[in-house]
Amino acid sequence: MKSNSRRCFSIALSAIALFAFASVSIAGEVRIQILSATVKDKKIAGANIILQRNGETSVTGVTNAQGLAVVSPGFIDDRSTLMIVKKPGYSNLVVKCPCANTTYAISPVMTNLDGMRVVLNWGATPSDLDSHLVYPGNHVYFIDKQGAEANLDVDDTTSYGPETITIERKHDGERYIYAVHDYSNREDMNSTALSRSGAKVFVYVGQTLVRTYYVPANKKGNLWQVFAVTESGDFQDYNLMKGVVSEDRLELSEFQSAVGNAQAPVLTYSAGDSSSAREINSQGETAYHAGNYDEAIRLYQQAIELDGNYGQAYSNLGLAFQKVNRVSEALWANRKAIALASGPTAAQVRASSHYNNAKLYEAASQWSNAMREYKAAKREKANPAYDKGIARMQAKGAN
Repeated sequence: MKSNSRRCFSIALSAIALFAFASVSIAGEVRIQILSATVKDKKIAGANIILQRNGETSVTGVTNAQGLAVVSPGFIDDRSTLMIVKKPGYSNLVVKCPCANTTYAISPVMTNLDGMRVVLNWGATPSDLDSHLVYPGNHVYFIDKQGAEANLDVDDTTSYGPETITIERKHDGERYIYAVHDYSNREDMNSTALSRSGAKVFVYVGQTLVRTYYVPANKKGNLWQVFAVTESGDFQDYNLMKGVVSEDRLELSEFQSAVGNAQAPVLTYSAGDSSSAREINSQGETAYHAGNYDEAIRLYQQAIELDGNYGQAYSNLGLAFQKVNRVSEALWANRKAIALASGPTAAQVRASSHYNNAKLYEAASQWSNAMREYKAAKREKANPAYDKGIARMQAKGAN
């Protein structure tokens, strides 16, 4: 439990950290620190920092032994600037600025098929934000850091973060909810400190950053319900602020009642964005058929950013990820395609996406998971390939 003495110590450390950051800043220059998302306080040297702005020359820097990169003047530090962090062995981090005098964490590449990593970063205040992951029988957070195949890797109480939760294997048929609690203002339901924290949540699957969430601005509340992962494995975006009354400990039942009953908002996109998404998806298909899979992935992701309800772009993205052997990402994209499938081709999209996932599990010798996916494909549409897959899995002993 976070005691008063721990809170005072945290505030003192936060002040020291702020002073240290200010003391190394040089007029006209910006410093960015990169840490490990999974090892507390580990500085990452040799990370490449790229700051991009449409129509302008990129500004670059490389982190030193302290994980610090000095970026010379010449860029505008606002939301129209994009920061990209690259380091071999780590997933690329892509984030909208402001980025000046901040700390970010990068995630080591994950290799497990159904794994996921959630990384929280924020600003100087409030000093103590907490990550919470709730799923059946489990509540992973600072008091209970270890759950069933999920754990809190890094807990931070002195501003900036990271706070990192890693799901080693997402359980099929179980719903996961992720939220951020403002521990510093836990007794103030109407606090705006969390909304003003600059908090960002990065979600990684395999070697790819698949989701980024920015805390809603100008909202009251000490709890940010960020997203859920459904029983079948697709994301539901909430991005809602709430006020909760809590003492030092958030019980599982209390937290589930606070975040578990809200209906996910229905996201809508403009006709112009949807039209542009379809145009870009078509460009992605052209790149895919030409064998330029990395470009196809980039275009499909761009289409999804414009229209997050565009199931065909997710289906295409899954195929492209599969071509470059990014199998965890392919599973994730296929699941979203299944969830979004609609119209006269919905059954075909769901069947083919389940079949693609079955093939990925079969290649990984996960016979039971492959059997589940082959059966799901067959329920959607008859196809001899699905029957053959089921027969192969039965021969392996799967039910």
